[in-house]
Amino acid sequence: MSDMRTSREQTVRHLYAAYLDDRKDMVGAILTEDFTFSSPRDDHIDRATYFERCWPKEPVFRDFHIEFLAIDGDEAVVRYRAEKLDGGSFRTIESFPSVDVYFGRNL
Repeated sequence: MSDMRTSREQTVRHLYAAYLDDRKDMVGAILTEDFTFSSPRDDHIDRATYFERCWPKEPVFRDFHIEFLAIDGDEAVVRYRAEKLDGGSFRTIESFPSVDVYFGRNL
């Protein structure tokens, strides 16, 4: 694996770890100014709106288990299982550099 690919994989993993650690500052430093986020609930929202809508005020997640991570140039695709503090969990797929989320089913 090339050094650039390894670096990008580590960046993606750091994003999920920062989310768990409530490190909005770290995520903000990684996301570009032209970052967009799309999901079945949000269509190409900008960075500021992402932090307003998608960053929880209180912790929600216990863990993210990355099940699949593929890097191709500047793009990454991640499939993960999220465990919530309330005992629920779900699986989803996200693609980067702009985030497109494809919700999975609750587990």
